[in-house]
Amino acid sequence: MSDRRAVLVKDRAVPLVWVAMKPISINMSLDLTNKKIAVLMGGPGSERKVSLKSGEGVVEALRSLGADSISVIVDDATFVVPVGVELAFNVIHGTFGEDGQVQRILESRGIPYTGEGVAGSEVAIDKIATKRRFQACGVPTAAFEVIAATARPTLPLPFVIKAPREGSSVGVYVVKDETTLAESLADAVKYSGELLVEDYVEGRELTVGIVGGEALPIIEIRPKKAGEFYDFANKYNFLAPQAAGADHICPAPLPDEVTKRVQQAALAAHRALGLEVYSRVDVLLAVDGTPFVLEINTIPGMTPVSLLPEAAKAAGISYPELCRRIIELSLTRFARNP
Repeated sequence: MSDRRAVLVKDRAVPLVWVAMKPISINMSLDLTNKKIAVLMGGPGSERKVSLKSGEGVVEALRSLGADSISVIVDDATFVVPVGVELAFNVIHGTFGEDGQVQRILESRGIPYTGEGVAGSEVAIDKIATKRRFQACGVPTAAFEVIAATARPTLPLPFVIKAPREGSSVGVYVVKDETTLAESLADAVKYSGELLVEDYVEGRELTVGIVGGEALPIIEIRPKKAGEFYDFANKYNFLAPQAAGADHICPAPLPDEVTKRVQQAALAAHRALGLEVYSRVDVLLAVDGTPFVLEINTIPGMTPVSLLPEAAKAAGISYPELCRRIIELSLTRFARNP
């Protein structure tokens, strides 16, 4: 594989300024008592069941903080937000919830919401647009090409085929030899007529949560079954009991200098997409110690086995406090971009 190292964006501490706005005022210990918050969950995409599980957790967490949290199960654009809701907490993963659609609807209704705005959501959900942004901003990422679903990749084997607008590793195929190529392409075309093909990077699977411009402790993901990667079934084996699952090691056992390098790469990726609130950045650490950023999730899972809450816990941030911080940061973004 060619050397794809890149200069990383220097980590900068950016002070947070809490700006008051209606309907909820912002401060360093945001009081959510009796605040009416709709938790949007479900959605029409392939991650619906995961989203429903995330939503259950967020509803209970917000209630523990004194909020009047209400479950809103979303099927399509006709969803109804109850009268008097002051904020929508969005945990619709992937299609509709993470791609700018629900954000645009909420803005048209004048309802503040958690997470990134329309522009940040649209670019982050699109793996092709994300890779091009990484390339333009010097974020270290694997070599790639974009092909029509009917075309044959020109990158040498092994490589990874990805449907560009799915999450939770849906539509991702690791192709190591010719025997699985035709089947992988046939499956991938079910999701998109345009596909991303990346160099396969041999290394360790890592993920880095970003909250408010700060990198959380790194998690290393080790699938329990040799030869597998962290696909949908291994991520959510409560939905796929037959899956072997994966072990999460947090903080990842890495030398200090490698930890810093990986966190800097994740922060550079977050900033390259202009993100302001929170995200989870997936990284492969090559055997030579080079981090390759794969993609960014702007509505990462909040289920009992999800990675962002696990990393936050390792940093001393409880699940309810993580929800509170997401709300604070989201309202700050709204105040800056009314």
